Amino acid sequence: MSQQFQHDVLVIGSGAAGLSLALTLPGHLRVAVLSKGDLANGSTFWAQGGVAAVLDDTDTVQSHVEDTLNAGGGLCHEDAVRFTVEHSREAIQWLIDQGVPFTRDEHAGDEESGFEFHLTREGGHSHRRIIHAADATGAAIFTTLLAQAQLRPNIELLEQRVAVDLITERRLGQDGDRCLGAYVLDRNTGEVDTFGARFTVLATGGAAKVYLYTSNPDGACGDGIAMAWRAGCRVANLEFNQFHPTCLYHPQAKSFLITEALRGEGGLLTLPNGERFMPRFDPREELAPRDIVARAIDHEMKRLGVDCVYLDISHKPAEFVKSHFPTVYERCLTFGIDITRQPIPVVPAAHYTCGGVMVDEQGLTDVPGLYAIGETSFTGLHGANRMASNSLLECFVYGRSAANDIVARLDQVEMPQALPCWDASQVTDSDEDVIIAHNWDELRRFMWDYVGIVRTNKRLQRAEHRVRLLLDEIDEFYSNYKVSRDLIELRNLAQVAELMIRSAMQRKESRGLHYTLDYPGMLSEAHDTILQPPTYAD
Repeated sequence: MSQQFQHDVLVIGSGAAGLSLALTLPGHLRVAVLSKGDLANGSTFWAQGGVAAVLDDTDTVQSHVEDTLNAGGGLCHEDAVRFTVEHSREAIQWLIDQGVPFTRDEHAGDEESGFEFHLTREGGHSHRRIIHAADATGAAIFTTLLAQAQLRPNIELLEQRVAVDLITERRLGQDGDRCLGAYVLDRNTGEVDTFGARFTVLATGGAAKVYLYTSNPDGACGDGIAMAWRAGCRVANLEFNQFHPTCLYHPQAKSFLITEALRGEGGLLTLPNGERFMPRFDPREELAPRDIVARAIDHEMKRLGVDCVYLDISHKPAEFVKSHFPTVYERCLTFGIDITRQPIPVVPAAHYTCGGVMVDEQGLTDVPGLYAIGETSFTGLHGANRMASNSLLECFVYGRSAANDIVARLDQVEMPQALPCWDASQVTDSDEDVIIAHNWDELRRFMWDYVGIVRTNKRLQRAEHRVRLLLDEIDEFYSNYKVSRDLIELRNLAQVAELMIRSAMQRKESRGLHYTLDYPGMLSEAHDTILQPPTYAD
């Protein structure tokens, strides 16, 4: 039997952005935080590198802003960049106050003027400004924030809940566009419950699972982007998908990312014969922005016909490597690779979705009452290429900003009245789930082949043709059978794939993460790719 729930704030997603927002809200508000699997299934837990912020006396806001603008290929919104960076120190202090165990600097000098935590440097940054917890920063942050949320009686943490679609006034045939909550599949019961809320927040992460090879966990299916699109929100710059240059290449290693900090501490990229190649591609060598490094690796792999390249930090003292990168060291060791003595086999893999749902500085979307924060959103911070470790910072800054905006609007918004239950009277149990598995595999393969690191008009046209056929097939399946997590994710992933392809076809140039052989040059003026949804899509 399906259930009805009511909360002041419904947060869909339990990662850094969602938990930051929930913890910033005052204790008298009833908050639900949904996770479609276990609470730790999101991308936050697996983030290794750290959080970029202006923390050291030798660093400046302007320097961080300029580095971000340079990495963003002329498409960053300077106001969004400045807003994020100006709030970076405040966000880090909030995390420290929550109890996040960042790595301390053993050699910190004068405690009154220096900074007591260790800072590292990553690609694109001109200063050491990455605060971290060894090489498992995401796990440290997530574990701390989750523990804090569990202490708050007003925050209800719900696992195995998969959002199906947003509920809007227009969907219900009413005047207005306001978001009233969401329909949510409870995987424990198989029923679709109704969650009414004064405010709804999408914090569902990105869509890197649209690609065959990715560093992301299985849940990164673009759910929030697809739901927002169907509810009437614009999306922007979805052609810019960041491929992390260095994921572990091993048949038993699933989605294991080798942190960029390893290159920041002297790791070198080499061909199978031990020859370095990055100096031929960029004067910044291994510390060039990720898009340049990923394309260089892709080029060398195709040129030589090899399955991977290598990342070597074995020239550093073994104790240094073990103390700075304990997670990478232990993980590689389970596959028989001792990184203190051997190079690590690596390949590029889809890592981060730079585009997303368009929002303002408060995380508010085009639909009243609906917010999008974190990787789900498009704030203008990342431009055509996200600079390392700015993404976690965006989660905290915008999560807290959205929470403050919700508080400011509390007096204007009443709790929605009883909402209609999910109608499952016209559907049956599926006896052909093989169709879902087949379509899932086909989608991810043609996106990798045709909408990957290097693109062409012909590849994009092929992808467009295939995704439209898939969407028709999925819509028919969705209309006739009961929903499941696999079906919901496939429906959302196919929708976001179609938006990515359309965005890529509109950009007649190569810029940042979008590289096409048909338009290798960059246009003199930079413009966002903005897609406007139909008036309403049921």
